[in-house]
Amino acid sequence: MKWRELLIDEIHYTYGVTDHLMSFVRDEELDWKPEHGSNWMSMGQLLMHITDACGSTFEGLINGAWDIREEIPQAELEPRQLFPPASKLPSVESVSEARKLLLDDRKLALKSLRKCKESDLSGKFAPAPWTMTSMVLGQRLLHMVFHLNQHKDQLFYYLKMTGRRIDTCNLYGMNCRFEPGDRLGETEKNPYSI
Repeated sequence: MKWRELLIDEIHYTYGVTDHLMSFVRDEELDWKPEHGSNWMSMGQLLMHITDACGSTFEGLINGAWDIREEIPQAELEPRQLFPPASKLPSVESVSEARKLLLDDRKLALKSLRKCKESDLSGKFAPAPWTMTSMVLGQRLLHMVFHLNQHKDQLFYYLKMTGRRIDTCNLYGMNCRFEPGDRLGETEKNPYSI
């Protein structure tokens, strides 16, 4: 399997399952966050972060253009300076807004990926402002899909903590009948979501 094929499959699968999980959130829960611990995002902040966890970063990695903390050279930033505390993060206003933004982010990830040659994905190194670890572009992009997937998992646990009756079948997309290799159209939402 080539990088492009792998990334496209992972994008469709991860975004499809994430949209399915988002469909369980209620608008009145957007301010909810876990009561114990600290620096938790609210449900609305988590949804907003999910909608920007992959596509815009694909664009940055592929074009080498970043819009974060430009006032300080990236080499001089510490990782904690890149990531503000949860209290400073934006939130969505509604679940429908989050699902639309997620769809837009999926489109941006796929559009950005179309700009890449397979040789770039397997041979071009892609620096990222949050790490000094060297990776080829394909691997770095795959890590961004993993980033989205990790926040999808966080959403799953938020839903469980709010009392939603969901299980690992929802987490892995079995309940939404969305399997790896399935492809949604450019504007299509997962037809099996609520």
